[in-house]
Amino acid sequence: HVPSLEELAGVLQKGLKENFADAQVSVVDCPDLTQEPFNFPAKGICGKPRIADVGGVPYLIPIAKKEKVYDLNTVAKDIELPGAFILGAGAVSSRVLGINAELVPIVKTKSEKKPAVNGSYIAQINPADKGCLLEKYSSKYSDCEFGLLANLYASEGQPGKVIEVKANGRTGELNFVSCLRQTLEKHYGEKPVGMGGTFIIEKGKAKIHIMPPEFSACPLNTDEDVNNWLKFFEMKAPLICQPVIVSRDPGFDLRVEHTHCFSHHGEGGHYHQDTSPDSVRYLGYFQPAELLFRIDRPQETHLVGRD
Repeated sequence: HVPSLEELAGVLQKGLKENFADAQVSVVDCPDLTQEPFNFPAKGICGKPRIADVGGVPYLIPIAKKEKVYDLNTVAKDIELPGAFILGAGAVSSRVLGINAELVPIVKTKSEKKPAVNGSYIAQINPADKGCLLEKYSSKYSDCEFGLLANLYASEGQPGKVIEVKANGRTGELNFVSCLRQTLEKHYGEKPVGMGGTFIIEKGKAKIHIMPPEFSACPLNTDEDVNNWLKFFEMKAPLICQPVIVSRDPGFDLRVEHTHCFSHHGEGGHYHQDTSPDSVRYLGYFQPAELLFRIDRPQETHLVGRD
């Protein structure tokens, strides 16, 4: 279901006000995302917007299926948008890196006329001090591979009208992304609504995880197992986040929300929640998706580690 931007803005503002002290949602021109702080390889998030859910958590846990490797250029063709600008959250290809890590995909995929421009980031555990090591993907690698799973928002990367979301001072329990998603689910019910884009945590701190470099040798069978395996950090603003949201799963075994983030101060990973509710400040730009693609859905599934 694709609501109008105006309708969506009204729905989201109402929902955000239940979870934040202040929330303003409006329809604006997409800012030039090639500029600071984004520095993306495309100007906007408009033009044939679509969502792809590739692979899935069952390929990571209980035991990692390392042979599950994908390519963003191939995904762009699979979703019938070669040359797509792709944002989202996924895992690196351990075949390329030799380790496991968080991938923050930011890629203008290759078209007939132009090669791919990979602006992605990798967040991994620093072997030296066990902290976060954030690197630009292109500083070491020249491919567009990823592994195991990814939730991706794709568009032509054009300027255009988008939904601008401002939210300050969290008063409720829900994180920013869950609040957006649950607001959509509550309003649209059975009709799935998908959305993607980018948002900045402008002020405050956030709880972020990074997967360890080694896949777990013991099966991870519960959420507790997964949380004990993951490494959690408190990271500081500004953090630039790439969310992919589907209001409800229409029966495709989707991950309904998934957000990775990077920064220009060396921190990044998988976003869970801000840890400074009083001072937190969010600014986001979103676009509803017109199509949903499910690629290489796991045959055997479970609900562990979806958070």
